[in-house]
Amino acid sequence: MDIKTNQIGDLLRDQIKNIDDNVDVNEVGEVLEIGDGVARTSGLGNVMSSELVEFPNNVFGMALNLEEENVGVVLFGDSSLVKEGDTVKRTGKVVEVPVGKELLGRVVNPLGVPMDGKGPIKAKHSLQIERKALGVMQRFPVKEPLQTGLKSIDSMIPIGRGQRELIIGDRQTGKSAIATDTIINQKATHSGDSPVYCIYVAIGQKASTVAKLVGELEANGAMEYTTVVVANASDPAPLQYIAPYSGCAMGEYYRDNGMHGLIVYDDLSKQATAYRQMSLVLRRPPGREAFPGDVFYLHSRLLERSSKLSEDLGSGSLTALPVIETQEGDVSAYIPTNVISITDGQIYLDTNLFNGGVRPAVDVGLSVSRVGGSAQIKAMKKIAGKLRLDLAQFRELEAFAKFASDLDDATAAQITRGRRMVEILKQNQYVPMSTANQVLIIYAASQGYLDDVELESVKDFEVGLLEHFASKSPECIKEIDDTGNIGDDLAEKMNKVIEEFKKSF
Repeated sequence: MDIKTNQIGDLLRDQIKNIDDNVDVNEVGEVLEIGDGVARTSGLGNVMSSELVEFPNNVFGMALNLEEENVGVVLFGDSSLVKEGDTVKRTGKVVEVPVGKELLGRVVNPLGVPMDGKGPIKAKHSLQIERKALGVMQRFPVKEPLQTGLKSIDSMIPIGRGQRELIIGDRQTGKSAIATDTIINQKATHSGDSPVYCIYVAIGQKASTVAKLVGELEANGAMEYTTVVVANASDPAPLQYIAPYSGCAMGEYYRDNGMHGLIVYDDLSKQATAYRQMSLVLRRPPGREAFPGDVFYLHSRLLERSSKLSEDLGSGSLTALPVIETQEGDVSAYIPTNVISITDGQIYLDTNLFNGGVRPAVDVGLSVSRVGGSAQIKAMKKIAGKLRLDLAQFRELEAFAKFASDLDDATAAQITRGRRMVEILKQNQYVPMSTANQVLIIYAASQGYLDDVELESVKDFEVGLLEHFASKSPECIKEIDDTGNIGDDLAEKMNKVIEEFKKSF
C-alpha cells in the first residue's frame, strides 16, 4: 500500500512539474470554505498580511490569518457572492484609501468609495490604512489650543492640537453631540490662518443617524471642510473594523503636509465588537470577555498615530476624539479602561446630569485633560482655575445642603455662586461659542456679578451681556482675541461694562 501511495505521490509531482509555468501558485488560490464573512483559501503562497485580495463578482477581502495550510481572508462585500472552489487572486497591494482635499464635503465608505451620489472622487494620493505611528523625536509637545466652542470643555478640560481626548459615557448622554459641536466650531478657524480639516468616522451606527448628522453638518456649513467615513450597522464586521484606520490615513495626509486635522471615532466600542466577531470567526483564541488578546493593540496603534509633529516635519497635527460607550456608567470595564490608558485625558458624561438638564453633561470631577493649561490662552487659564475649584466645592456642599436647614453665610454664598456657574456652563447643541465670549461670561460669573441675578434669568443675562459687549465695547473682545490675555486695564474696563449693563438689566 505504501509503495502505491509513494508512486502516486511521485506521479503527481511529475505532473505538477509539467504544468504550464504561466500560472503562479503563489499569486492565485482557491476558496476552500466560506461563511460568516470569512473565507479560507489555499494557495496564495506569497500573500502579505493585510493585503487586498480579489474574489469573483468584484468582491474584495483582506488577508489576516496567514497559516501553513491556508489563508484566512475577511470579506468587504457580500459573502453570498463567493462560493467554494472560486478562484482568488492577489492584488499585490496592502489595503489603502484615497486621501487629500478632494475628499472634503464627501461621505465615503472605509475603502474610499463615495456613498453620497455626488460622482467619483478624483484623489491624487492614496495612503495605506495601517501605518506605523511616529516616534518620540518626530513629535512636538501639545501647546496650541483646539477650541471646541463648549464653555465647560474649553475652560476646564482644554484640548490641544495633537492631543487624544476620550469622550466617554452611557448611551444617549450627548457624546456625539460634543464631537459634532467641535467640528462645527472649526468653521471659525477656516477664515483664519491655520484651518482644521475634520474627519468623522461613524462605526456601526444606523444609516438614518448618520444621514441626520451629515444634514446638521451641512446646515451649519461644516461639510466644506469635513469628510465623513461610514461603516453602517448593516455593513460587514471587516468594514467596521477598518473604518477608523481609513479615517486616520485621511487625517494623516493633513498632518504630514503641515496642516491640522481633527478626527472623531464614533465609536470604538463598536469597532472592538466588530473585531471580536471577526477574530472568533477566524478561530483566533478568545481572551477576557471573549475579546481577542490583541484588542488593546487594536486601539493603541490607532490612537498613537494622532500627534503634533516637530518643526522639521512641518508642525502639522492630528487631534483625535475617540468615543467609548459605557454600560451603566461602568468606567472600569475592559474596553473603557484600555482606551482611558491610551488617551491623554477623558471627558466623562454623566446620565444623571444629563437627565437633570445640565447639558453638555460633563462631570467635572471625573473628567481630566492631561495636557491641561498648556493648551489654553492665558485669559482662559486665568479665569478657569478658579472655576474648577468653585464647582468642586459647590458639588460637595450641595449634597450637604440638602440635609441642613440653616446654612452660614459663607456656605450659602458658595452654593449661590456654584448654582450660577453650573447655569453658565449649560449650552445648547450646534451653537458653539467663540473663545472671547466664553472668557467674558465666565469672567462675569467668577467675579460674582451674577450672584444676585435670579437663577432663571441667568441665560437672558448671558445673552444680553454678550450683545452689550459686542455693540458697546467691541474693543474688549478684540483685545482678548489679539492678546489672549486679560491685563489689569482690560479687567477694569470689563468690570465697568458689566456694571453698566447690570444697571439696565
